[in-house]
Amino acid sequence: MTVRLQTNRGMEMKEKKYMGRELRVLDNLIKRFIDNQMNKVKINRITGSNGWIIGYLRDHEGEPVYQKDLECEFNITRSTASKVVNLMVEKGLITRESVPGDARLKRLLLTPKAIALGEEMERNRDLVEARIVKGFSDEELEQFYSYIDRIIKNVSEG
Repeated sequence: MTVRLQTNRGMEMKEKKYMGRELRVLDNLIKRFIDNQMNKVKINRITGSNGWIIGYLRDHEGEPVYQKDLECEFNITRSTASKVVNLMVEKGLITRESVPGDARLKRLLLTPKAIALGEEMERNRDLVEARIVKGFSDEELEQFYSYIDRIIKNVSEG
């Protein structure tokens, strides 16, 4: 797709737009915004990814959640999930608990530290979401989510 852009000198030029590039830019902006919000409320050393995982564990409180669940929910590789979980254990945010009958299987649990941060992080998650969807109607959001679902399907087909 080609779009016309106005330069800062008032000249008009054409630039080819690439969906992948635009999605990458958007991803970087959202990550930066989330990290800045976390720093504003003094939630230090917690990344946006940590926040999403803590939110996921809070949302599934009382249910067994395993590393494999994080891999599926966030579409991350086993090695990435392992690294993130290990770092969160080091930060004192989650623990691993052995499951009776299968010592290899470890249930992920929030620590009291993560539980205490959880409410503040949920407020931040809501703030970030409100900023992202600002100015969109419900119909536009529904259409946008259908586009995202289609992109995910297209990319997942390999």
